[in-house]
Amino acid sequence: MAARTEKTHKQTRKPRIGLALAGGGPLGAIYEVGALCALEESIAGLDFTDCEGYLGVSAGGIIASCLVNGLTPRELCAGFIENSSAPPDHFDPAVLLHPHWDEYARRIRKLPRLLSEALWRVLVERRSLLGALELLGRALPTGLLNSDALAAQLKAMFSLPGRSDDFRDLKKPLLLVATDLDSGEAVAFGTPGWDHVPISRAVQASAALPGLYPPVRIDGRDLVDGALKKTVHASLLLDRGLDLLFMLNPLVPYEVSESDLHLRAKPRIPKLVDGGLPVVLSQMLRSLIHSRLELGMRNYAKSHPQTDLLFFEPDHRDAKLFLANTFSYRHRRQLAEHAYQATRADLLHRAPQLQEQLARHGLSLNMERLMDPTRVLVDVWDTPSHSPTERALLHLDEILNLLESRVQHAQEREAA
Repeated sequence: MAARTEKTHKQTRKPRIGLALAGGGPLGAIYEVGALCALEESIAGLDFTDCEGYLGVSAGGIIASCLVNGLTPRELCAGFIENSSAPPDHFDPAVLLHPHWDEYARRIRKLPRLLSEALWRVLVERRSLLGALELLGRALPTGLLNSDALAAQLKAMFSLPGRSDDFRDLKKPLLLVATDLDSGEAVAFGTPGWDHVPISRAVQASAALPGLYPPVRIDGRDLVDGALKKTVHASLLLDRGLDLLFMLNPLVPYEVSESDLHLRAKPRIPKLVDGGLPVVLSQMLRSLIHSRLELGMRNYAKSHPQTDLLFFEPDHRDAKLFLANTFSYRHRRQLAEHAYQATRADLLHRAPQLQEQLARHGLSLNMERLMDPTRVLVDVWDTPSHSPTERALLHLDEILNLLESRVQHAQEREAA
């Protein structure tokens, strides 16, 4: 009788749902906005402004801090993608591209002294020229861009009535993770001892990618991007006893093989080496980040078996996201729409398994919306509208994909 009462209580109480968002620069934020819109409208009972807890790393911190302040995914799309919101919710990506002139000036002022010391080492102490050049490296700026405008933009957004730039005033917990540059220690803003820092300032520190943005000094510590330590830091939320955790990761390594080249018309980069150094470095960074994430996911499943994990990320063969130009207005709209449709397709493909997982927490897939091929996130200017015949074919294709997924799921259950 007691066991039955406990089961009934679990079924009737409100599920404790959390949201963890990894980083990925502007592209990551765009992907997460599109994916969150698809998830919220396709899962009945899901409200990303009413989660039990939020966690954000780097660009994910921007999105998480907006959601906990009551901005819906669709409102984020209006402000971040379409730029149709009124200020200060109108978010211009140009705030991420301000040169850090003060940092340049500070480093230039050091150059005469460093140059004199380098010449002394070479001419008097007879040291190697390479060592002298290494010394001159101290004159290089620690970051090319200034993120103060980002913090100011977020502060203005969170100063509106009903919102807050103070962790302690939020209705739900928000955790933003940065990394101490000197010790490598993860710093979780929003936890005791770090909840006095303004949310806008914490986001700035969490998103300070070394080389691109200088470290952010807070309480005497130089803080940089939270992804340097871990990709998501999801255990910070899982330790709070969640029932269900949604996790989004925007950055994945690109995969291309000879067997699938024929499936894509005119692949843009059949071999990554053809893309030059930027593409090679991007692949390296994505591979390192994703390998840590895979390890973390395995550990989370073992350490928190009571929590269901729903993980979403782009297809590893998605060249459009891998090679995206995220600072073009038109491209931002295209990428958000692409992320939206790709997430809907992922939900459709995983529908049988997801229905069972979601049902345990009082949620369900809205199959009518999910099966509607005419739903869009934004109107992409250079994409012509589908004709009635094309819409019918798209609908048929989605139905076939769903049936294939159901058959595959049934076969897997029989095999188990």
